[in-house]
Amino acid sequence: MKKSLLALAALSAIAGAAQAQSSVTVYGLMDLGYLGGNTKIANAPSSSAPGYAGNVTNSTSSALSNGAESTNRLGFKGNEVLGGGLSAFFTIEQEITPNAANTASTGVNRQTFAGLKKDGLGQFALGTQYTTIFNAVAATDPGMTNNMMGNVIYDKGANAYPGFVQTGATSGAAWTDSAQQNNTSFTVRANNMLTLQSDTFSGFQGNAMFVLNNKNTNQTAVAAPNSGYTAATGTTNSTAWGLGANYTWQKLMVTANYQNFTDKSGYTVGANGQYTAGAPAMNGYGGVDAVGTNDKDNQQYYAATYDFGILKAYIQYINRKTMDVNNSTNYVARTAQQIGVRSFITPTVEAWASTGTGKFTVSNAGGNTGSVATNTFVGQTATIGSNSANFGGFQLGSNYWLSKRTNLYAIYGQQRTSNQNYVLNANPTSYNSNNYAVGLRHTF
Repeated sequence: MKKSLLALAALSAIAGAAQAQSSVTVYGLMDLGYLGGNTKIANAPSSSAPGYAGNVTNSTSSALSNGAESTNRLGFKGNEVLGGGLSAFFTIEQEITPNAANTASTGVNRQTFAGLKKDGLGQFALGTQYTTIFNAVAATDPGMTNNMMGNVIYDKGANAYPGFVQTGATSGAAWTDSAQQNNTSFTVRANNMLTLQSDTFSGFQGNAMFVLNNKNTNQTAVAAPNSGYTAATGTTNSTAWGLGANYTWQKLMVTANYQNFTDKSGYTVGANGQYTAGAPAMNGYGGVDAVGTNDKDNQQYYAATYDFGILKAYIQYINRKTMDVNNSTNYVARTAQQIGVRSFITPTVEAWASTGTGKFTVSNAGGNTGSVATNTFVGQTATIGSNSANFGGFQLGSNYWLSKRTNLYAIYGQQRTSNQNYVLNANPTSYNSNNYAVGLRHTF
């Protein structure tokens, strides 16, 4: 009897020690290679600006650079089993730039969060995290959210992808207004976030997020009539929420997601109705975790995939509308749809293709009257109202897998925008661009 009790006590001690065990994993990714690209901006003659005959601007770029297929990163993951199906976890992930002189100063916080997980129920986490829509896109994108052109859902603009730097007339405002932008179709990540993720029940799995970062200060200065708040005081609130649902049935996967960001701050509006401070700017421009200014940002994403065995098919739809929180008639809207396939041609050769179209609209843009486009995309002093453009793109890519962790890749992407007219009294502009890359990617 005593031996049995001693054995039971020993087993209990061992089990307790096992439950208390924790683990930390160091992981990362290195992606380097050759990147090249071409851009063309064509301006038609303008009837509202006599004497302006239009022009065509071409530029070419090439570089031994990095991050074409995946962004380089270094991260740490930890997990501790607490017992009873409960565990604690954390992630710290930093972007690294191999070709920068000082990678420590150029690193970007990709994720930093901690949370608890309960087996059979789900998990929650707090910190800087990916949004509900990004996680859905990452699971349903034929290009696996690479950093090359041609993907109209996870859009990487001409001045955004690694190794290709725009100069002169082809930089900044021209490209951002062409809807060929650095992932303005949705916000990728946010700070101050609480996420909830359920386990899968009968094929259904749910996700939710909530962002809270508010600061309110009493108004101390007397504002002029109809002038709004002064820029230095008032409300500075950044909130967001999102919901997502995934359903998996055999080889079919369907996802539906919505998220909303609202950023309010002090502002000043002059007698002419123009903002002199606090004009709206889009939340998370470029997909980063920056907050916006006086904007209300609605984003939705729907997608489905079906695995036919020899290939996997994808269909995607994205919609984003960002409005002036003080005047909803001032807005920027972007809608896009895309189809694609991905397949292993041989056990070591993988390929994918995608094509999509969309529409980019700027409404009531003019001067500094609160146009989201004026203050976020362009930064110019005058833009024209009721402004829209059509765009499209396609992408082809292939991986040659040397092992489970190392592959060679080749990617080509092309995109276009037509009939863009964004400068007051200027002429319609079309944009065409392509880029290509070959490289080596290694994960560890």
